[in-house]
This record gives sequence, C-alpha cells and structure tokens, in this order.
Amino acid sequence: MNLRKLFILTFVSGIVLADQCFDTSNEDKIFINSIINKMTVEDKVGQIVQGDLDFVTPRDLERYRLGSVLNGGNTSPNKNQYASADEWKELSKAFYEASPSVDGVKIPFIWGTDAVHGHNNLIGATIFPHNIGLGATRNPELMKQIGSAVALEVLSTGVVWTFAPALSVPRNDRWGRTYEGFAEEPELVGQLGSAFVKGLQGEGDEFLDKNHILATSKHFAGDGGTFDGIDQGDVRLSKEEFYSLHVSPYIPAIDACTQTIMSSFNSFQGKKLHGDKSLLTDLLKDEMGFDGFIVGDWNGHGQVKGCSNESCPEAFNAGVDIYMAPDSWKDLHRNLIRQVNLGEISAERLDNAVRKILEVKLRLGLFEGRKPHEFKENYLGKDSHRDIARQAVRESLVLLKNNNSLLPLNPSLKIGVIGAAAQEIRYQTGGWTLDWQGKNNKNSDFPNVRSIYQSIQAFVKDAGGTVEFSKNGAFDEKPDVVISVFGEEPYAEGFGDIPNVDFKANDSGHLKALEKVSKDNIPLLSIFISGRPLVVNKYLNLSDAFVAVWLPGSEVDGISEVIFQRYGKVNSDFQGRLTFSWPKNKFQSTLNVGDDNYDPLFPFGYGLDYSSKVNVPYIPVMDEDNLPKEFEIFRGQALDANKEFISSRGKVEFIEENPFTMENGSVKTSLFQYKKQDDSKLIEYLENGLSGFGITGEPLNLVYLENPYVEVVMSSDSSIPIYLNVGCGDSCQATVDLGEFSGDWETKNIPFSCFDKQGFDRSKLTIRSMFLSPQAGNFKIHTVKIKSNFSGRSIKGC
Repeated sequence: MNLRKLFILTFVSGIVLADQCFDTSNEDKIFINSIINKMTVEDKVGQIVQGDLDFVTPRDLERYRLGSVLNGGNTSPNKNQYASADEWKELSKAFYEASPSVDGVKIPFIWGTDAVHGHNNLIGATIFPHNIGLGATRNPELMKQIGSAVALEVLSTGVVWTFAPALSVPRNDRWGRTYEGFAEEPELVGQLGSAFVKGLQGEGDEFLDKNHILATSKHFAGDGGTFDGIDQGDVRLSKEEFYSLHVSPYIPAIDACTQTIMSSFNSFQGKKLHGDKSLLTDLLKDEMGFDGFIVGDWNGHGQVKGCSNESCPEAFNAGVDIYMAPDSWKDLHRNLIRQVNLGEISAERLDNAVRKILEVKLRLGLFEGRKPHEFKENYLGKDSHRDIARQAVRESLVLLKNNNSLLPLNPSLKIGVIGAAAQEIRYQTGGWTLDWQGKNNKNSDFPNVRSIYQSIQAFVKDAGGTVEFSKNGAFDEKPDVVISVFGEEPYAEGFGDIPNVDFKANDSGHLKALEKVSKDNIPLLSIFISGRPLVVNKYLNLSDAFVAVWLPGSEVDGISEVIFQRYGKVNSDFQGRLTFSWPKNKFQSTLNVGDDNYDPLFPFGYGLDYSSKVNVPYIPVMDEDNLPKEFEIFRGQALDANKEFISSRGKVEFIEENPFTMENGSVKTSLFQYKKQDDSKLIEYLENGLSGFGITGEPLNLVYLENPYVEVVMSSDSSIPIYLNVGCGDSCQATVDLGEFSGDWETKNIPFSCFDKQGFDRSKLTIRSMFLSPQAGNFKIHTVKIKSNFSGRSIKGC
C-alpha cells in the first residue's frame, strides 16, 4: 500500500470527514463558476496576491483587484500601534468598498491577522496564555471557549481571519517558536488545535456565522522539527517520521473544517515547503482531503530555489493558493500576469486556486451581504473573556516543586517579592503582543491589566497581609516568605533561537538575591516565566516551591488564585501537567517523550498538586567549566540581555523601539530584511560629526576563550569610514578601522588580539560592539558574534 495512504488510514480518513464540513450545492457551484468565467486574468491574479497594510492601500486594492490583505506583527492601521477598534473598522470598510466587482457581483476582500493568543495586536484586548501554557491545561473544551472569544474580539475590529492556531510540534527547545506549540507530542497537538479551530470557526449551524471567523492551521509542516531547532531550517527525518510527528495534527484540524492552512518556511529533506507539490497538493489537498485554500507565509515563496519575493510561479504550481507578499506584492502581481499569459502557470491551476478562495468567501457569507466592518459589538477585553483567560492561567500552571508543602501561601503574612518580571507586564505577555517581538512594551500599554506584583499585592492586601518589593533580596522588614518572579525576555520567531537550553538570566543580580534569601532562611517560592522548559537547576535548588507559569498573558490573577489560600483552605488547585519534557542539563535540547534513553529532570505529564507529598531532592548543577565557545550578540537587534544604543553630539540614547530616531535627529535606525523579515538593521548617520551605534550588556568574561574574535556580517554602499569599538569599563576601550566596503553583504573578522595591543581587558567586555563614523552615511548590520579559535584572515587594519 502507498505510504501516504497507509498514513491517512492510520490517523482516520481526512477525505471522508472533510466532506462532512460543508456541502457546496449545485447552485453555489454554478454561482462560483459564473464569476470565474467572467473574470479576467488580472481579476484572478488579484485574488491570489496578499499585501501588508504598510504597503497596500484601499486604492491599491481597487486598482489591482486584490482579494486579501494582512497586518503583520508590527503593522497596525495607519501605522498607529494605538489605533482604536473603530479605526480598524474604518479601514476595513474602506477596503471592503474598494473590493473588485465582476459583472456587478462584488468579491469582498478578506483581512488576515496574527491573533495567536487573543487579538494581540490591539491595546485593550484580552491576552490569553500562549499555546505552551494552553497545552499544559490539556483541556479541549477550554480551547473551544478561547477560540470563540478570540473570534468575537477579532470581529470587533472588522477582521474575519486569523492566522491561528499553530499546529507545530516542537522537538528541539532551542527553537524560538517553541511557545507557539501546544506540546511535543503530535496527538495532543491535534486534539487541542482542532478544538481551537472549532472555537474560531464554529460548528454545525454556527459554522462561520456572524460570530465566527476563518482559522488558519499552521505551519504545514515540520516547523517544529528542524535540524538543531533552527527557525526556518531543514527537517531531516524519514517520511514515516515526518508524517507521524508533523503532518498528523492536521488530520483532526481538517476534520474540524479548518478553512485555511499556512505553508511553512522550513524545508523537508532540503526542499522548501512553499515549493513542494508532493506535500502541498498530492498529500494535503488530494489525499488528506483539505478543501480550503493554502496561504503562504511572509515572503516564504521567495525562499524556494530559483525564486525571489517578486517572482515564484513554482510556489503557486506546488499548491500555494495565496501568496503572502507583504512588501513585494506589486511586482509579484505584475510577474504573475505575465507568467499566466506565457503558460508558466496554467489557466486550470489559476482557476482552481480562485475557486477555492471564492468558495471560502462564500462559506463566510461574504456573497450574502456580510460586511465585516458592520459587526456591531465591541468584545475587546470583555469581562467574560477575561474570566476565560484567568481560568486558562489557573489550569496552565505546573507545580514542579513544593517541598514541605510551602504552598498554598497564607496571604495574611508578610510577603517579599523580588524580580523585575514581577513588575513588568511585558514578561508575562511575551512575544506576539502589541508588536512582533513584544520586548519594548510598557505597562502603560496594558490598560486594566495587573502585573504579577500588582496581583500579589491585591490578594495579600485583601487578606490583611503586607507586601514589599526588593531588587536585591534585602527588605526593610524580614518577610515570612519571598516570591521570586523571573524568566525569559520576550522574543518571537528566530530571534528566540538559542544555542542551548540553559536559562540565561537578563539580571545577573537576581540569583545573588535568591542566595541571600536562602542564607537568611526565608522560605522561597519561584515563579518562572518562559516560552519553553529550560535548565534552572540552581534556582530550583534555592527554592522551596517552584511554579512554571509559561507566558500567562494579561490575567495573572489566575496565578494568585492558585498559590494563595483562601480562609485557610485551598482556593484553587494546580491542574497543569507538562506537555514538554523538562531538561536536566543544557545539552538536552532534543528531549521528547518516547525517545530512546529518555532521561528528563521532570517527564512529560509531570505536575504536582496540593495532594502530592513529594519533596524534590537536590538537583546536580553542571560543571561551570563547560562554558560556551560562541556568543551571538546581535541578529537584526540585540539578543539576550544586551541593549542597543546610539550616540551623537555627545549624547547617548538607548533604542527602545523600531524604528528609532535620536531626539536631536542626527541618528536613525530601522529594521531591514536581508535573508528574512527584520533580520538586519539599517543605521543612518544624518549629519557629519562622530556618531555611533552600539550594543552593550553586563560584563562578559572572555578570558577562557581560545583566540576569540568578533565576526560581523554587514554591508555599506557609502564611502564613509567605519570603525569598530569595544569597551571594557570606564576608560577601557579599543578601536579598529573596518576598512573598505564592497557595497555587498560581507563578513568582517576582527581577532581580539587587535584589541589586546591597545590594552583591552578581556575579562569584562561591556560594549560588545560599537560602529563609529565621523561622516554622514548609512550601513546595515545583520549579525554580530563573538567566536573562538580564530584562524582566518582579519581586516587589514589589525
């Protein structure tokens, strides 16, 4: 029997069940065909091209007869991150009114958005836990409720399509998108993901009614299974493993009638998914019975061999029905028309894609008078939705340790709190919140949302207790118990890729504060915020109780409801169970249930509750001699705990957002696409006089590295001189001339031996890199790394 047919039968026939989702009547088929028969090539090509709000206007949509638009993670109506729901609706109305007509029949546009944990681009929306937390609930019914709530909040802004849920099966926790997956195990991903689809789209008589929206099951397939956990990398598995691990979750999603599926950036056995006909058409459409349309990811077609962002008939012929071409859509549109006319894309294939798109729009009610901008209610941040989110937080918490039954805490005691993550809301919401990376958000961006500290304050004050915050573990009055809140800085996609699964604190003093608390014999509860399981053995050993809260979102009262008693009794018990195996050491990045030699610190399914009487023993800590041999400092923006700054006219300012312009107007920075979205930065010195762009962080000891060097991938088509400066504290620095530039992207290698000649102290690198020039001009930086074992050619000035 054919391997793929065997796979389909093993996971229940998607072809049979998919047909039960909807019955396209003969009348509907005649209607769709009549439209297609009257459409010009230009009409049809417009339906398969999608641009981003930053690059497409209602006038463009009308002129080029486009069928859809999107807003990416950094995009909002009128480039206003603070746009209200009414502003979103106004723009939706403008696009709707500009939608093309064929023989008097309007073909309404559809607008897609990344509402991946709530309508997370909107200030005031309910922010639900990210999928890694939702997975820990193991509650499909709750997924339906969340999906339904998200649909209503998205509809409140005149939008009818979300690029969610992710059906990723993360198998290497170094991957920066691990938190977008429900679990490392495909069956659970399929159960929770399909329930989420049902919540978004509705079921039965409510399917795609006025209170529901289009779901997108993504990213087909294998995004969580790449070699070394590299975002957008290559999956190197057999077909059997690939199908069973990464394709199988799509079977229940198709059974749940998902209307759209997004193709993945990654490759399978060296071939990009956007160009793989055997997977997109032969498997997904023909054998699995998917009857909606396939949308590409952000310029993903441009990564197919022989393609560019502006031209890729290969992706369409492989099975992508809508190109997501945010900034390249206009050239792509022109080239597609030419390719259809030349026969590089057949008329039959074009009609097939357009038919799929129009059928989905028909099911959505767009040909029956539904106008998304006329949705009457505003459900953003609705109390009942926040209740659901708070329930999700409660059920997602995983209790890893509760020695001597420290929890639940008595809220009438003196409570000490430490950790910046307790006070800064951006930690709890994570990436894909208000903007793509989520790291520059301020508490003021979250109206009516409590930080974890504020939630603790409220619960303790209500019970007659007191709360004191400390940065260093020293308190005015010795507390009865201390709560430590710490975790990962926000990140999204490849910017979250890490070299190993060792937790790296962004605050070097936090561990010392915990050590002080332990030395003072104060009971300690640690609340760990993260988008993946990480090695935190030192923190676990110092803590009497330890809770993994993942990325809980806006409703962190759910945490307080579980960790505190109420009237001397348990208020709400722990229910969360690990859906990702917890590592013992930093080399266990590929640690999955069912593996040979499976040896986690805490296994898949682990999670204590208040009936558990388990004392976790001391956990071995890896020998610190095993130190990293490479540091990635910058990739489009500063990584880990590093910070970017600019200097000019004797002034220094830290970069808090993208794009960023210095207050005096002399320096400007913005994100730039080199190989993929926002992976580089454009730095513009707008006037003569010494200006600089730099990356700094806590002192870094490089003494142990053999022959270290700085590797910079950058480009400059200006003739300005550029110097690289590194710093090691007050009055300790070194500078070298980077020499001439070709105008193309190139790699500059600068060994630290160059800096040693100037008295540089390798034991305390503070300014990782600073790019200086005395002249006006611009340049771009892709990556900055510190590596060991330099053996190549250095720059001439060294």
